[in-house]
Amino acid sequence: MPERPGVLVLMGSGETSPTMVEVHRSVVRPLGGRPRAVLLDTPYAFQENAADISARARAYFARSVGLEVEVGEDVAGADWVFSGPGSPTYALGRWTASQVAGDLRARVRAGDGVTVLASAAACTAGLATVPVYEIYKVGAEPGWREGLDLLGAIGLRAAVIPHYDNAEGGTHDTRFCYLGERRLSRMERELPEDAAVLGIDEHTAVLLDLRAGTVRVAGRGGLTVRRRGAQRVLPAGSATTLAGLRDLIATGGAGHVRVAGSAAPEHREPPAVTLAESTAEYAGRFDAALRARDTEAATRAVLDLETEITKWAADTEEDEGGVEQSREVLRRLIVRLGRLADAADPRERLAPLVEPLLGLRTRMRERGAYADADAVREALAAGGVIVRDTPEGPTWAPAAPPRT
Repeated sequence: MPERPGVLVLMGSGETSPTMVEVHRSVVRPLGGRPRAVLLDTPYAFQENAADISARARAYFARSVGLEVEVGEDVAGADWVFSGPGSPTYALGRWTASQVAGDLRARVRAGDGVTVLASAAACTAGLATVPVYEIYKVGAEPGWREGLDLLGAIGLRAAVIPHYDNAEGGTHDTRFCYLGERRLSRMERELPEDAAVLGIDEHTAVLLDLRAGTVRVAGRGGLTVRRRGAQRVLPAGSATTLAGLRDLIATGGAGHVRVAGSAAPEHREPPAVTLAESTAEYAGRFDAALRARDTEAATRAVLDLETEITKWAADTEEDEGGVEQSREVLRRLIVRLGRLADAADPRERLAPLVEPLLGLRTRMRERGAYADADAVREALAAGGVIVRDTPEGPTWAPAAPPRT
């Protein structure tokens, strides 16, 4: 039987979205057979919808990764352990009061099994943790909480900050897991002198192979090593060694560390598209279709958006471009379609149907299919639309209503 791999995966966000499917598959595949997989629901266990979040996550891993997952806190001996969104400090309190914290450290120290920590759970992996709920949502003074320091077991002196490139704030700075530059700069000074910040962008994963001693960045963004005003960014597609990452932490990113892959962006796979980007694309297609009076294309854009939302339905994150925001867009598009159908002017109501048919009739005439073209005109006439051929091209108008 092959030796079980030892991998620690830290994700900035998107852990149960289409963007991270290939990352999950890459670390599950070497486990073979039917691995024992545990979902640690602790970070969100206090939420009223905790059971729903767990159900969606289990469905995601079963459908997209082929992994049957149990929910619980018995991680000892598990082949694969996952934890994701919620409150970092709530998770820390529960884990340090039980055997979970020790079990997680033992897994990383021994390089045994796959451990995937994302979003809130990723915050806990370093020597210090961002209490994001308390600072961003409650208004507590910026400051760190003690972390699990899983990274310390492999010689990395760092605090992990997911959602590093978050842009939800629009007019205010929500980078760095909603801290913004002002608060992060203040908090950096409170870290030990030899410690750095590891910032992981959204829809990005850092894969640390604890046995091979390698580090790989995958996804859409990058890994930022930041210390005392200096930083180094390892973009997606980069690879280095654990020793190299230790050196970057020690020097604030200024060390002469060999990073493979980042110098050849033309060979990287194209980044996965997020739901926010897909939603914007389909909304743009809808607008363009309405400007062209093409209701078929507008309807197709609405249906494609609904299909995309269904693909993302298991996503347990609620960052920018979440499922609910996209559903709001979908509802607005459907309302606009309905208003078009209810237009008071019969010409406006009929144009989206008639004009594509006239275009089809013109192409038939150009090909010499006059009988077919006449059939289209007769069908339109039967539907109450009069077509006239003029030197400038065909024109049409609704038939006058019969006199009573």
